[in-house]
Amino acid sequence: MRNPRNESLDANSTGKRGGRGDTPERRCIVSGRIDTRDNLLRLAVSPDGDVLPDALARAPGRGAWIGVSREELEQAQASGKLKAALARAFKTGKLQIPEDLPALMENALMRAFLQRLGLEMRAGHLILGSDRIAGEARMGCIAALYHAADASDDGCRKLDQAFRVGMDAEGSGMAGIRLPLDRTALSVALGRENVVHLALADGASAGRVAIPLGRLLNFTKAADAAEGDAGRAVMESGSEGAVSDRSLATKEF
Repeated sequence: MRNPRNESLDANSTGKRGGRGDTPERRCIVSGRIDTRDNLLRLAVSPDGDVLPDALARAPGRGAWIGVSREELEQAQASGKLKAALARAFKTGKLQIPEDLPALMENALMRAFLQRLGLEMRAGHLILGSDRIAGEARMGCIAALYHAADASDDGCRKLDQAFRVGMDAEGSGMAGIRLPLDRTALSVALGRENVVHLALADGASAGRVAIPLGRLLNFTKAADAAEGDAGRAVMESGSEGAVSDRSLATKEF
């Protein structure tokens, strides 16, 4: 894929602000808040004029950045605020904004997260199985811990405790992250049976997963159902590829 001509994707990109290190920043077109690119989702325009999610921020041309929750985005779309903001961002009113844009954004974020998890699993960085995770955690050999949305509280507590012991953080409240996917969806996405808990073995892999996961959790934080539309799409499809591909995440122009 080609990088947008007006938005460099390297760490030396302009748009930085003091106090944020070398991470480029962008302004959310809906809220006006400035945040790092890692916390925002990019929108781009397809050759047909459709405004679609660009979860990997690689589509060419001008982009617009969103840093609000799905609920806030739906409100902005209903009020016409989103349409006006997009017209200003893309310098044109001739845009086709899908009615289901919030759902498309959630799907794109979910797919980006699952693809990243799959890459880490193929690289041997993903640890599965409660017993194995517990043993690695107590030895301080995991960098991040995750639980399925429907994981039992007792199972989560035991692994969270092992995580804290290994990290020498007992009493800190440190705990694994509840994912917006249940065990069925995770199992289907990763091609393994009964994936309830998972962990990452090193800080670099945890950092790579943290970016798409953070975007997903920020966007779905106000959703009524933890798993969201994308999670249901994964479960109903029987394969992660069936999550809606109406985005620019994997397309080249």
